[in-house]
Amino acid sequence: MRAIVLPEYGGPDQLRLAELPEPKVAPGEVLVRVRAAGVNPVDWKLAAGALDGLMETRFPVVPGWDVAGVVERVGLDAGEFSVGDEVFGYVRKDEVHLGAYAEFVSAHVRMLARKPSALSWEQAAGVPLAGLTAHQSLRRVDVRPGETVLVHAAAGGVGSLATQIALAWGVRVIGTASERNHGFLRELGAEPVTYGAGLVERVRELAPDGVDAVLDLVGGDAVEESLPLVRRADRIASIVDAQVLAKGGNYVWVRPDSAGLAELADLADSGKLTVHVDQALPLAEAARAWQLNQEGRTRGKIVLTVD
Repeated sequence: MRAIVLPEYGGPDQLRLAELPEPKVAPGEVLVRVRAAGVNPVDWKLAAGALDGLMETRFPVVPGWDVAGVVERVGLDAGEFSVGDEVFGYVRKDEVHLGAYAEFVSAHVRMLARKPSALSWEQAAGVPLAGLTAHQSLRRVDVRPGETVLVHAAAGGVGSLATQIALAWGVRVIGTASERNHGFLRELGAEPVTYGAGLVERVRELAPDGVDAVLDLVGGDAVEESLPLVRRADRIASIVDAQVLAKGGNYVWVRPDSAGLAELADLADSGKLTVHVDQALPLAEAARAWQLNQEGRTRGKIVLTVD
C-alpha cells in the first residue's frame, strides 16, 4: 500500500510517500480502505516528539488518527461490521506506528462507527478526533439545555463541532474568534466575540451574569480570563492547558468511543452537524497539509484524500 511515513522525529520536511505492506488485522479489528484521513495538530506535534513521554513510538511511523473509508476485511470476532460497510473512526492505538495516512489502516471495532450518509468522505474524516474531543469536553462540564457555554476558538476544527453539538443539545453558545470568522460563527448559530483585551467585558455584554461552562480550545490566557465569567471552576474544560487542573477545572484527552461517534453521526444525518473542510489535499501533499495546519488560521478542517 501507499502510505506517508515519518522515518524519525521531525517536521513536515521529514514526511515521505512510500510503499509498505498492508497492516495485519488482529482479533476484534477490521481493515479499512481509506478514502480520507483527517489532519490534526496532534499529528505534527507527535512527529516533533511532544508525546514521546506518553506513548510508545515505533519508526517508521505512518501518522494520522482520523479516518473515513470502507471495510475491506473483517478480523476474528469483529462481527460488528461487514465487508463493504462505510465507516469513520478515531484510530488511536496503544503504539504509534501504523496510522491513517495510508491506503489501508487496521482499526479495532471500538474505534469505529458507521459513516454518516449526510457527510462526504472528506467531511466524515474531519469528525472523529475533533468531534469526540468536543463531545467529551461538553460532557465533562455537564452542559444542560438552557445553559450558556463559552467556547474559545469556536471557529476551529474542535470549536466549530463543539458549537454545533452544544446548539443541538439546546445550549446557547458564545464563541471567541477573530473578526474574519464572526460571520461563520453566526451561520452556525453562535454569538461571536473577539479575542484579546476586554474579553470579559465583551462576554458580559452578551451574558451579564456570566456563563455556565467554558471550553478552552486555544490555550494561552483563556482559562485565566474565563474564571471571572463562570461560577464554578469545575465547569471549565481545557484540551491544551493542563494547568487548568490546579485551578479546579478539567483537562480532557480524547478517547476512542464508538458510541460517541454514532451519536455524532446521528446529529449529522439529522442536519444538526456538518463539517467545514477548509482544504482537501491528496495524500502525497501531507507535508503541505501540516504546514497549513501549523499556521493556525484554519477554519474547520484540513483533510487528505486517498484515491
